[in-house]
Amino acid sequence: MRPLLVSLFVLLASALMLEARPKKADQKCKSGPVDLVFIIDGSRSVRPHEFETMRKFMIDIIHELDIGHSVTRVGVVQYSSQVQNVFSLKSFTKREEMVKAINEIIPLAQGTMTGLAIRYAMNVAFSAEEGSRPNVPHVAVIVTDGRPQDRVAEVAAAARESGIEIYAVGVARADMTSLRAMASPPFEDHVFLVESFDLIHQFGLQFQDKLCRVDLCLESDHGCEHICESSPGSYQCLCLPGYTLNPDGKTCAPIDLCAEGKHDCEQVCKSSPGSFTCTCNPGYTLNQDKKTCSMINYCSFGNHSCQHECVSVLSGFFCRCNEDYTLQEDGKTCRPNNLCNTVEHGCEYQCVSTVGSYYCICPEGQLLQEDGKGCGTCRSANIDLVLVIDGSKSVRPQNFELVKQFVNQVVDSLDVSGHGTRIGLVQYSSRVRTEFPLNKYQNAEDIKNAVLKVEYMEKGTMTGLALKHLVENSFSEAEGARAVSRNIPRVGLVFTDGRSQDDITEWAKKAKEVGITMYAVGVGKAVEDELRQIASEPVDKHFFYTSDFTAISQIAENLKLNVCAEESQGEIEVKDPCACDSLVEFQRATMANIEQLNQKLAVMTARLEDLENQLLTRK
Repeated sequence: MRPLLVSLFVLLASALMLEARPKKADQKCKSGPVDLVFIIDGSRSVRPHEFETMRKFMIDIIHELDIGHSVTRVGVVQYSSQVQNVFSLKSFTKREEMVKAINEIIPLAQGTMTGLAIRYAMNVAFSAEEGSRPNVPHVAVIVTDGRPQDRVAEVAAAARESGIEIYAVGVARADMTSLRAMASPPFEDHVFLVESFDLIHQFGLQFQDKLCRVDLCLESDHGCEHICESSPGSYQCLCLPGYTLNPDGKTCAPIDLCAEGKHDCEQVCKSSPGSFTCTCNPGYTLNQDKKTCSMINYCSFGNHSCQHECVSVLSGFFCRCNEDYTLQEDGKTCRPNNLCNTVEHGCEYQCVSTVGSYYCICPEGQLLQEDGKGCGTCRSANIDLVLVIDGSKSVRPQNFELVKQFVNQVVDSLDVSGHGTRIGLVQYSSRVRTEFPLNKYQNAEDIKNAVLKVEYMEKGTMTGLALKHLVENSFSEAEGARAVSRNIPRVGLVFTDGRSQDDITEWAKKAKEVGITMYAVGVGKAVEDELRQIASEPVDKHFFYTSDFTAISQIAENLKLNVCAEESQGEIEVKDPCACDSLVEFQRATMANIEQLNQKLAVMTARLEDLENQLLTRK
C-alpha cells in the first residue's frame, strides 16, 4: 500500500503544480516547430512505480506541447542493454495516440547502455526517415537512474555536434560526471539531478518553461517594484541603478552615498539615488574635476575697471597699482610717480617729469619740433613716402638683398618720426603685398630692421597692379597717410628690373593726378619708356636707371627726397656741395642774392633821402 500512496501523492502534487502555473484554458506551449525525443532508462534498477512516474512525466510534458505535424513532433526511445523505438517522430500527430503508446510501454528490465541509446537517437530517431525535419530544433531528454555501462562522452559529443540539444536528467543513483558528459552546455540549464523519481516532475516544470519560453514576469503577479528578471521556471526582482533591494525581495530603497560617506567632494555633497554631485560653498566655484573647489576669481569677469591690477578676494576684489604708481581716490585708476618712466612719452632726446605731467627737451643746437617731442634743424620736412619694390622671379634672391640695402640707404637719408617723415613698403610680383604701412614704425631703426626681414616673393611682374594698390591703399588714412588738407607731400618710389606684365598707363597717370610725386628707379632690363611714364615732371629729376644691381647704391646717394618745411610744396634735389657744378651754382646763387640786397639797399637809401628832404622843408 505504501508505494501506491506515494505514487498517488506524486501524481497529485504534480497535477497541483501544473495547475498552479498561470495560463489560459486549453492554451498550449507555443514554442514553434520542435523535434523532441525522450530517451528513457528501462533497466532493471528502475522499479515499477518509478517507471510509472517517468511515464507520467512524459505525458504531462506532452499535454503542455502544441502537438502537430507542422509544430511539435515527439518520439520515445527506451533502452537498457538494447534499444527499443517505442514510436518515432513521424508516428503520431495526435496527443491521444502518443499517450496511448506511452501507457503501453513495457520496461525492458536489463542493463544500462546509455551510449548505445544516444547513438541510436543520433543515427535513427533524428533521421529524415523517422520524421526528423531539417532546420528545426532537435531536442533529446535522457532520463536515467544509474551509471552507464558503456562510454557516453564521445557519442554524446558527436550527437551535440550533429545539432541535437541534450538534456540529462539523473535520478537517485545517477552519476553526475556521466550526466555532464552527455548534456549540452551550459550545464546549469541542461543537467538535472533529483533524489528520487518522485521529484522528476520538478524537471518537467523547468523543462516546459525552457521549451515553451514561459515568462513568469509576464504571466504572474510578481510584485517587483522596479524590475522583474525572468529565469527558467522562476524570476527575481531587481532595482534600478542607485537603488538597493529591500529585505522583502521586491521593493527598492534609494542609496544615499553622501550619508554613507562614499564620496570625495571637497566641500558639499548633494545626494541622488545611487549617485551624488559635488557643489561648493558661497564664494567658491567647482573645478573641472567636479570634486574640488577654487575661490571665485571676480577679476576674471572683466568688469572690475582696475587700470593696472585686480586682486580677487573671497567677498569680491580690489584694485592695485604697479610699482612707481599711486592708486587714486576712485580706487581704480593709477597715477605714475614719474611719467617719463611709465608712459610712452615719445621724446626724441629727453623727457622731463613734473607732477602729473611731463615735457620734452632737445640737445643744444636743436629745436623742439611742433609735435613737442621731436628735435631738428629743418633737415627734412614732413613727407609720406611709400617705396614699391619689384619682387619678381627675374630679380633673383642675391639681387633682392641689394634692393633691401637700397631701401635702407633711402631711409638713412631721411628724418623719420611719427610727426615727421613716415615710410611704408610694398612688394609686388604676380600679386601685391604691403610689407608695412606708413603708420607702422616711428623711427629709422625699426624700419630698417623690418626691411631686412622682408621675404622675397618671386613669380611675375605686375607693375600696374602695384601702382593701383599704391593709389587705392598705401596712401589711405587707414594705412597712416596724413590728411590731404595738411599739405604733407606724398611721394611714391617704384623700383623695378623689367617690363611690366600688365598695363601701367592708367594707374601711373592716376597716381600723379591725386597728387603723389612719383619716382621711378630701373635696373637691368627695366623698360625706359615705362619708367618715364611712371615718373613725375620734370622726368629727368624723377627717373633713375642703372644696368647693374651693384650700382643701385649710387642711385640711392643721388636720390635725395629731403624737403624743408618752408618748401614743403615740392622736392629739392640735394647735390654734393663739393662737386664743381654745385660750387658754380652756389656762386651764381650768392651773386644773385647780393644783387638783390644791393637793389634793396638802393631803395632804402632813396627813401631815407626823401625823408630828410621832407624834414628840412618843414623847418
